[in-house]
Amino acid sequence: MKIAIHNSRGSFSDRWIAYCDSKGIEYKLVDCYKDSIIQDLTDCDGLMWHFHQNSPRAILFAKQLLFSLEQSGMKVFPDFNTVWHFDDKVGQKYLLEAIGAPLVPTWIFYSKKEAISWAGETSYPKVFKLRGGAGSQNVRLVKNYSQARRLIRKAFNRGFAAYDPPGSLKERWRLFRLNKTDLRDILEGIVRFVIPPPYARLRGREKGYVYFQEFIADNDHDIRVVVIGDNAFAIKRMVRRGDFRASGSGNILYDRSLFDEDTIKLSFSLAGKLKSQCVAFDFVNDNGKPLLVEISYGFSPRGYEACPGYWDSVLSWHEGKFDPYGWMVDSVVS
Repeated sequence: MKIAIHNSRGSFSDRWIAYCDSKGIEYKLVDCYKDSIIQDLTDCDGLMWHFHQNSPRAILFAKQLLFSLEQSGMKVFPDFNTVWHFDDKVGQKYLLEAIGAPLVPTWIFYSKKEAISWAGETSYPKVFKLRGGAGSQNVRLVKNYSQARRLIRKAFNRGFAAYDPPGSLKERWRLFRLNKTDLRDILEGIVRFVIPPPYARLRGREKGYVYFQEFIADNDHDIRVVVIGDNAFAIKRMVRRGDFRASGSGNILYDRSLFDEDTIKLSFSLAGKLKSQCVAFDFVNDNGKPLLVEISYGFSPRGYEACPGYWDSVLSWHEGKFDPYGWMVDSVVS
């Protein structure tokens, strides 16, 4: 079997290439942005393309290309079941409710009148989100009806930019103080007040709906479990100082004893229902019960390299280094 790999900086592609080289798997590198991509794939049996939500060109057509090839009979990563809901919290709500996942209570309104009526009757705090974004982008704690009403009115009027310059600069400064970024990153954050990133210009403004989740109190962390085929690994992400958000905090714990096997078992069960090649589950704890916040198909490799081992589908623990990117390749070539 011969696979095609779209090679791009900052993606999984280098790791896929290294795995193929080590296992003698035939591959070729392709550019999925070429008009001739379909013809370029005629001698291949599969395509692997890791894309993310901040790539403006990928936003335009990555899913359409992958789904078209999958429908033609070609094996792809990520496939439809894995990625149709990527960076779409609205779609995820309906999907997770449909399969009976223990989702944090979530509300979506497409009517300003209905949203304001609900906001006047519900309890607080709540968490407001936009449908897209990672690393806690576009996530706000709503403490009272007045704040909720203001967000609702904006959502059904001018809407929200996909990129939040003040929030981004604040996060860059936090990472700078932790010595996890440099002054150039701070300067870029300042420039973004005038020149937003390309993906933000492409997405336009989010409006015409509002999305709220229940705020689950007394959580100083979340648990992320990544399931790839018959294997799973996990990290514990501590919240930012003075904040409730864990995603993107950079404060990660790895010890196996931190993870409840019931949560790992639940993750395997949900991954099976989703029929996903690769899925990352973000859980918070509600009085000893894991509740799912959202899902994704991708993750930042740097945050997982220190994982001490992984579980298989019967919850046996395998100590030591492992190669999740090889598991992804295996999902295509097997």
